[in-house]
Amino acid sequence: MSLSFSIKHLFAGVAIALTISACSSSRKTVSKPAPAPNTTTNKPTPEKSPEPKKVDKKIPFNVPAFAKDVKRGTYNVAIFAPLYLDSVFATSNDIPGRTMPRYVLPGLEFYEGAQLALDSLQTQGYNLRVTVYDSKGKQSISSLIKSKVLDATDLIIGSVTNPDLKELSDFSRDKEINFVSATYPNDGGVTDNPFLFISNSTLKTHTEAMQKYVQETFANKNIVLLRRNTAFESRMYADFKAAYDKMDYAKKSRIREFVWSDATTADELSKVLLTDRTNILIVTALDENGAKTLLRKLSTATATYPIQIYGMPTWDVFRFKEPEFKGMNIYYSSPYYNDKNDYYSKYVTDYFRRVYRARPSDMAIKGFDMTYYFVRLMRDKGVYFNAYTNDAPKIISRYNFQPVYVKDGETIPSYFENKNIYIYQKGDSEDVKMNTNN
Repeated sequence: MSLSFSIKHLFAGVAIALTISACSSSRKTVSKPAPAPNTTTNKPTPEKSPEPKKVDKKIPFNVPAFAKDVKRGTYNVAIFAPLYLDSVFATSNDIPGRTMPRYVLPGLEFYEGAQLALDSLQTQGYNLRVTVYDSKGKQSISSLIKSKVLDATDLIIGSVTNPDLKELSDFSRDKEINFVSATYPNDGGVTDNPFLFISNSTLKTHTEAMQKYVQETFANKNIVLLRRNTAFESRMYADFKAAYDKMDYAKKSRIREFVWSDATTADELSKVLLTDRTNILIVTALDENGAKTLLRKLSTATATYPIQIYGMPTWDVFRFKEPEFKGMNIYYSSPYYNDKNDYYSKYVTDYFRRVYRARPSDMAIKGFDMTYYFVRLMRDKGVYFNAYTNDAPKIISRYNFQPVYVKDGETIPSYFENKNIYIYQKGDSEDVKMNTNN
């Protein structure tokens, strides 16, 4: 989202609100130039809840808390985002140089999307106490946990990375509070928290989904994984091979491996290509420079060999506009899909155009989507909605949260992860979703 003056004015307002509330990292009330009613965000206070009762003799996922029916008149929600308020407004409430630092934008945009969702839910009669925390503020997450201000929370939604993710995850596990990691594509080393939801799928899940897609879509294909000689990309090849080995298909094509470097020539690459069938080339490079370096080497082969190139989820923001990439079939995977024509997408877009004269960024969409989806689910099913997560209607993107068991023989999930992966083809004006069954 481009940064307009109204957003800068709003951010200054957030800083002022924080100053009034004794420089705390939590926000009590934020006013903004919007026609929707403003959500009041008070510090969560303990509330006497009804006696939990079993909804079924069965214990979902072998977690006793998931069998409790806990509903409240008012729900306490904590939202964490990297706002960097103390850094940006270290000396005054004015924005230095009238230009917002780029590192602030993702957290701010996520917060804006989440706030819009909360405003919308409030107009529908939802009773919420919401506290927004600056995960990059002076008050650390560990100090918040130690002060017990989070103990009364019913749901945590965070756009955080490590070490914040691990700290919040450990806290949510110990206090049995559902925690939604909304944007970080990593489990952060968590292996023992069934209360954690990872919506931005891990790379291992992407490899499994891509392997499944290419095996099901093409017959007699020549699948070659192109990687560099690094420990990271070697592990990715191992994940692809493991996904292949787990496939219980009557017919599947073997995956071949080719290790390339800057010194690799186009002739060397052509030796793994076939002329009589589609060559499915999976590229494990996450960085744009590495991806484009390899694609330039392959560009000379496209006239002779039928090639489809499948890249990583980071490729969604890469722009292959250079002349040598023209006509190349380039694909990538993503856990999100926004067709931009559904009711909620139009609602968010119209709001941002009207208030900020800008389009909502992907982070704003995620903030809205995650907040609306999980807060509505909690209000409908109660604090422990875990057995019903995939029954809820989609808001913008469709999710498929499945239990992940990191260790062999586990009976309790290590966490829940979104397994719904979309395959996109790069287009000149917009990217096209390929797997239509999602």
